[in-house]
Amino acid sequence: MLAGETVGLHISTTASTYRVTAVRTGWYQGTEGRPMWRSGRLRGKEGAPPRVLSPTNTVVTDWPVSLTIDTTGWLPGYYVFRLDADTGGQRYIPLAVRSGSAAGKVVLINGDTTWQAYNNFGGYSLYQGPDGAYADRARAVSFDRPYGGSTGQGDSEFQENCLPLVGLVERMGLAAEYLSDTDLHADPHVLDGALAVLSPGHDEYYSTRMRSVLQSARDKGTNLAFFGANAIYRHIRLQPTSVGENRLQICYKEPAEDPLYGRDNAEVTGQWRYAPDPRPESVLTGVFYESNPVWADMVIVNPHHWLFAKAKVKAGTRLPGLVGGEYDRVNLAVPTPRPIEVLAHSPLVCNGQASYADMAYYTTPHGAGVLATGTNYWVRGLGGTFGPVCQRVTLAVTSTLLTAFAKGPAGRRHPARDNLTTIAADGAT
Repeated sequence: MLAGETVGLHISTTASTYRVTAVRTGWYQGTEGRPMWRSGRLRGKEGAPPRVLSPTNTVVTDWPVSLTIDTTGWLPGYYVFRLDADTGGQRYIPLAVRSGSAAGKVVLINGDTTWQAYNNFGGYSLYQGPDGAYADRARAVSFDRPYGGSTGQGDSEFQENCLPLVGLVERMGLAAEYLSDTDLHADPHVLDGALAVLSPGHDEYYSTRMRSVLQSARDKGTNLAFFGANAIYRHIRLQPTSVGENRLQICYKEPAEDPLYGRDNAEVTGQWRYAPDPRPESVLTGVFYESNPVWADMVIVNPHHWLFAKAKVKAGTRLPGLVGGEYDRVNLAVPTPRPIEVLAHSPLVCNGQASYADMAYYTTPHGAGVLATGTNYWVRGLGGTFGPVCQRVTLAVTSTLLTAFAKGPAGRRHPARDNLTTIAADGAT
């Protein structure tokens, strides 16, 4: 939403009273948030049970608006509404507040379409139904329900896979715009003039519009950084609900189940890489998603690359545990932008199969620089999850990248020097 608009909160609680505090996240002299607004004491009310809509197993709630908040004067940024019940319970609601212009800025994105895909509030996600069976999963999930259930989506996903990056951007004093994935879908001009786009630690679910907006920005020279593996892997559609635009997220996963199969194959929902209209994610990310779960050390193979200038690494430096829980690699069996450089080439075993995870950097004819870390855990490394060595190196590399990306098309100053003839990526010699 734009700063200055009003936002309505739909709240169900068994508590007799509660308060709402709006906390702006970022960097505040070492802390990651500051309270910016607080309600008075509000009377609690329990909403009606969620409904499950057939035939897509879509969970929705019909709770009325409990509180309307005017954001006039709020700084753009990522906010969480903290709900404090008089009984001591606490919940969080994430919200992106944008300025309305990305021109001359580094753009942060949070992965709300991915959060919603995994959200199993009411028993259904895009992965399974109440009995845990894939066949009983939802084929469409709604933003007209809270984040909840057992999957830790919404605020907890934001804190792990986005917040450490937000804090670093603000600590460096970079001009920034703050978006959600759904903003990419809603406005084809939302990235106009952006210097760089930063995709968080898990950014899996993309609509056609989202992908087109991102690719168009890259093709005009906007730098891209994918700080998570498995990016742009699932193809979705977004449709309106009675609450508003783009609040129903459709993903059948099995293309033949989608009613558009054979009628509008470009919009059939499944994996981007597969038929009936294959467009693998590697076209944008430079790397190809492999598998999960995995946990391995990241191994540096290109220590003289400009991104490692302040990282104090050498060939063979290991960053403990930084590769996980999903990984990508350079795979020349699929469309791959060239020139491309592999910076880390990390041996691993996943589901009994030996492979490698690759951190890679490529550049485009219009000067964009594109980095993919090849792991979902990079942002968690920034936050210190994997110890001081990982944190030191990830902070050094990310700071160097942000400094360069915030100056415009990085490929003009730092063109990729293809090294696939010396790195044992699949398809290279």
